[in-house]
Amino acid sequence: MNKKEQNNPQIKANNWTLFLDRDGVLNRKLEDDYVKNLEEFDIFKDSKKALELLSKHFETIVVVTNQQGIGKKLMTEKDLEVIHSYLLEKLPQIHKIYFCADLAKTNSPRRKPAIGMAIDAKEDFCKISFKRSVIVGDSISDMQFGRNAGMKTCFIDEENNSERIENKALIDFQTTSLIAAVPYLIRLTQEN
Repeated sequence: MNKKEQNNPQIKANNWTLFLDRDGVLNRKLEDDYVKNLEEFDIFKDSKKALELLSKHFETIVVVTNQQGIGKKLMTEKDLEVIHSYLLEKLPQIHKIYFCADLAKTNSPRRKPAIGMAIDAKEDFCKISFKRSVIVGDSISDMQFGRNAGMKTCFIDEENNSERIENKALIDFQTTSLIAAVPYLIRLTQEN
């Protein structure tokens, strides 16, 4: 933290944590498919700017992503490691990426909407408080993950079509992209 940030009590003073889903939030989601290699991995152009702004207000930023393409043998952990190394290089504000390769039918304690990846993050970053955390995701399982852990929730829907959303009670805020969510997320850290 530089001197300017140290002298600004609003910056990171609240020890908030930002949990981010990956596909559909930071990068383009492949419909009915999995991002299996770097050639298919397309980071949204506004992701970098969004994280530069948010990193001034969130002490910890982590990604939590279900990756059952590994469990289905469509890709390997090495393939995922290459993608995630690239993501961390392009978006260095991310402190760590957590993934779960378990299949949906296994009822894994780590696979969202279960909170295993959140617990892993809390073990790695002891300052994390789920009451001072928010999950940004593009699926209802992301919102359930947030609620299950006691977090605030921010739902990303490119079409911003609330009519198609079930379980609206799980959503604290809805918008079209991570960059569009920035004002809400910053305000959240300043109000609480």
